[in-house]
Amino acid sequence: MARARTNQHGGLPIKLGPCSNGEFVPRPASPVVRETIRRASRAADEHAARLGVSRRAFLASSCGSALTLLTLAACSNEAGQATQGAEPGGTFTLPPTSTTEPEVATSVLADDTQFVMDVQGHLLEYDLTPDEPWDGTFYTGQMFPQANCGEDDPRACFSIESFLDLYFLQSDTSLVVLSAIPVFESPSPLSPEVMAQTRAIAAALCDHDRILAHGMATPNVGDVEEQLAAMADLRAEFDVSAWKMYPHIPASTPFRFDDADPSLPQIGGRFLDQVRQVGPPIVCVHKGISSVGGGYPADPADIGPAAVDNPDISFVVYHSGYELAVSEGPYDPADPNGGIDRLLVSCEAAGVGPGANVYAELGSTWRSVMGDPDQAAHTLGKLLVAFGEDRVVWGTDSIWYGSPQDQIEAFRAFEITEQFQEQYGYPALTDEVKDKILGLNSAELYGVDPTHVDCEFTGEELRTIRQEVAPEPVTLGPVQAAEVDALLVAHA
Repeated sequence: MARARTNQHGGLPIKLGPCSNGEFVPRPASPVVRETIRRASRAADEHAARLGVSRRAFLASSCGSALTLLTLAACSNEAGQATQGAEPGGTFTLPPTSTTEPEVATSVLADDTQFVMDVQGHLLEYDLTPDEPWDGTFYTGQMFPQANCGEDDPRACFSIESFLDLYFLQSDTSLVVLSAIPVFESPSPLSPEVMAQTRAIAAALCDHDRILAHGMATPNVGDVEEQLAAMADLRAEFDVSAWKMYPHIPASTPFRFDDADPSLPQIGGRFLDQVRQVGPPIVCVHKGISSVGGGYPADPADIGPAAVDNPDISFVVYHSGYELAVSEGPYDPADPNGGIDRLLVSCEAAGVGPGANVYAELGSTWRSVMGDPDQAAHTLGKLLVAFGEDRVVWGTDSIWYGSPQDQIEAFRAFEITEQFQEQYGYPALTDEVKDKILGLNSAELYGVDPTHVDCEFTGEELRTIRQEVAPEPVTLGPVQAAEVDALLVAHA
């Protein structure tokens, strides 16, 4: 299978350059990131020559990841001292010899037994033999670097094969939840049928259940009674592990879980009652990213009240209210920002504290802040204080960002400084806390065994298994420019 080309990241294994999950225009690389890429690229050449290996081989090793993270830490420290007179509140900690000794680098960046559960994974399974060929729209290298995987048709880069390769061969992910996306065309490239097919292929290859699946709920699209009934039908036909929601989409009929705004459809309570009735009682809801300037349907203001009124339902807040236009700093209830602080305000006002039924999810959020250790420290620190170490869960929003391995390695090496711990009351990111965030919290939420089982397979084995479990071929997803335009509009 072709491997992704990552020129905008300097070919470095920790991908720090611009990238999007499709819900926002990626912001340009910061000066710190640009300098990190420049320095690490130059150092990679020097290290490779000294070790007598190719540049590509060096960067593919754990030493390449260690070099990138240590360079990012150094550049961030220099920038902090120059602009603020202080080092940032977060850093990446590895032994200096980790850049030349693989066993030292893997002592921090690798863990063969750690259970990693990614609750936000995506793919797009398109029919690559449509009546009309792909017209070149929608997929761009900057928005989706994964589109540069080397295939003639970029849509193939988002396929089941690519998904399985990137998650289970190129990352340490133990289990991934296929998370539904707001594509309303039928059939969808991430339909329940596609999810079931992906699960069957993975189970056959790995001899272990490595994938869970969300059910998409859209009570604000069309007739509400029909949509609520469709949830029961979906639950009866497929193994739905949780419900995925985008209450702000479509923009013509957004709603709130707490029905606090009479000008919006009053369907939040009815939807939650249906969740309670048909199960499972887990609601994964997009809150944040792309909502700035668009009112509060994607604002997490309704999470606190809804959680208090529905204590038997777990609310997993995807992106944790994060917005790219907001720089994350310390939480001040008297002056909250327009990003993550909104979630904290909502839950604090409602009396939702650590260990309650609200979970903060990190998909795209961690990817966005990991190149800025100061923001990363405030992001993780605030969420851990507000919700507790048992209620922050790992998600990467991949495969939009390629393999999630770089996000995993960056998180393993990241620390909140003692200064920030003392100044803001943030907890230390101990190994125990990281284990919980990376997998144990989600395992408990979803009721799965938190045991890591390796899965290795060849491309030929994957193709054989797929032929055995593949359904009848159907045309999936947009095949004309007008359909692509409609997809973009529907996806805000």
